[in-house]
This record gives sequence, structure tokens and C-alpha cells, in this order.
Amino acid sequence: MKKSPLRLVVLFVFAVAVYAAAPRFAPLPKPFSNNAVASLKIGKRNLLFTFMGMGPGKTWNDVSNNAYELELKTGKWNELRSIPGTAGRLAATAVSVRGQVFLLGGYIVAGDGSESTVPDVDAYEPVDHRWYRGADIPVPVDDTVSGVYRERYIYLIGGWSDHDAVRNVQVYDTEKNLWRQATPLPGTAVFGHAGGLVGDTMVYVDGAYKNPAGSNPSYLASDECWMGKIDRHDVSRIEWSKIPPHPGTARYRIAAGASAKDRKVYFSGGTDNPYNYNGIGYDGRPSEPSAVTFAWDLKSSKWQIISEDTPDPTMDHRGLIVTPEGLVTIGGMEKGQKVTSRVAIISKGRGK
Repeated sequence: MKKSPLRLVVLFVFAVAVYAAAPRFAPLPKPFSNNAVASLKIGKRNLLFTFMGMGPGKTWNDVSNNAYELELKTGKWNELRSIPGTAGRLAATAVSVRGQVFLLGGYIVAGDGSESTVPDVDAYEPVDHRWYRGADIPVPVDDTVSGVYRERYIYLIGGWSDHDAVRNVQVYDTEKNLWRQATPLPGTAVFGHAGGLVGDTMVYVDGAYKNPAGSNPSYLASDECWMGKIDRHDVSRIEWSKIPPHPGTARYRIAAGASAKDRKVYFSGGTDNPYNYNGIGYDGRPSEPSAVTFAWDLKSSKWQIISEDTPDPTMDHRGLIVTPEGLVTIGGMEKGQKVTSRVAIISKGRGK
């Protein structure tokens, strides 16, 4: 049966409308992985940020101190003033608090290949387009997990500090510009783990830890998953409890992000083979990303599988941003350890 001209016009208009409504984010101006990411709402503007990271050459000379901003409405990136300091960083963390974006920690790679964790706290004010310095992190960390409580306190959960992973949980009071130490991690000290904070509850999973048997390989993947409840009367007190293993096998540098609206912490990608910054595992094998996307549902206290076959999976992330359009990853490493400029949107689905 032939379709009528009117029906064809209706179908065409519908297709154009669906295409126009689909979120389309421009790729990064340059490929980056291990870049710190954050989101911020100012008035009616919804902004995404990416800071620093590793370029496609994956050597010390490819570490960047660039900063970019994207407005969801336009889907286009604008370059910002570079992060203060003479050198770019890897494995930093970024969070937004009360109209500002805080960039914390990370490490510097020198020309001789040596690495040093930094205590830096840099805050960016998008309205005035200016950076200012906060109080140094008492125990400098990179490859940590971060979260914000009561739109005031920033938590840094574990991470790497120069010579080994640490169990410190450090709390930054953005109003008083002061740090305090909180209840430490209960399990193995890890770095490159992933997680987030929703309300008074933080969740983190996996990461890597030093091989107690020696250096072949130097670091192993952790399968521990933990949940911590912050004491409402004392922000430095956390009650930790172990939760079941998550779906899939990704263990290191998973992209993770929290959603207060959904009451979930989302996870996507990562790899089961820990590595430094070039995508080659500590065991000498090339690392590859996992295609599993999953979430911890705080309402049901259960894991949910979002997708077991996420298209074009990535690893080497410092965060994932939850938006109305879906889960957004910015840059990262694709299959073959290729640093990408792609901004991917993963459907949140219904879970199962």
C-alpha cells in the first residue's frame, strides 16, 4: 500500500522534531582523559566543566592545564582561563558548591617521569571568570573520590598520596576555608576508585591497591564496595558498612556521578586492569574499557544494571555528570587506549 503525501510529511516533521530535540554536545576542542569534570547551575544556565587531563600522546609533555565550559543549551565548548600554576595535573577532582567550582589535588608528571601529588585547592567563579586559592589539602591526594554535603562541605575519600594509597577521609569547609580529618576508610586503602555522595550517604567501589606479594604486578584491582553515613551532628563522623559487589568487572577509574533527584550513584566504564596514565597495565598488558553501566539505588539499597553493552565504552575518568538528558562522560580512553574528545550521553534507562 502506498503512503499518502500527507502521511509522509507528518513522518518527516516528526523525525526532524525528534532529531532537533536530541541532545547534541560538541566534542572537546582537544582529546583529554583523566580530566576533572563538574556541573553547575547559575540562574537558568546549566554548565559543564572540564579541567586539565592527558592528551593523545600520553606522555608527561601531554599533561594539560586547559579549562573549558559548555552550556547545555548550546552544546558548545568555550575555553576558560587556564588553571593557575605552571604545570598541568592528572587525577584531580572537581565539584561545585554555591556557584563556584572547586578543583582539588591531582599529580604532576616531570620530564624524567617522576610524579608528585599536589595539595592545591583552586576555586573558579564563573560569573567573574576568576580563580582564587583555597587552603591546601592536609594530606595531598590524587585519584580520590569526592562529594559535597549540605552545599558546604567537600569530602575527599581516600586516594593516592605520593608513595601509597591512603585511608584518610578529609573534609573541607568551604565557608571557613578549613580542613578536618573524618573517620578513615574501613577497608583497603585504594586509589582510582569511584563513587559519589547523595544526601548524607557516600558510596565508593573498587580502585587499586599495592600488591602485598611484590611487584608483578605492582598494583591489583580491589573488589570492595563501601557505603558511609555522615553523622548529622558531626560532619567528621562517618559510619561505614560494606555493600555487595557491583555488576560487571570494571574495577579502576570508572566514571561515576551522584544524583540527588534519582537517589542513585551511577557508574560506567573503567577497566579491570589497573594502569598508570598511558593505558598500559601494571602487568604490561594493554587495558581495555568495560561496557557495563550500573547504579547503586539508595532507595532500595540494591545494585541496578543500566546497560551491559554500553556503546563505545571508555575508561580513565575522573567523574560522570548526571543531566536530564542522561549520563554524560567527557573525554576518556576508548578501546585501544585511544584518548578521545567525545562527549557521550548514556541513557539512564529503567535499570533491572
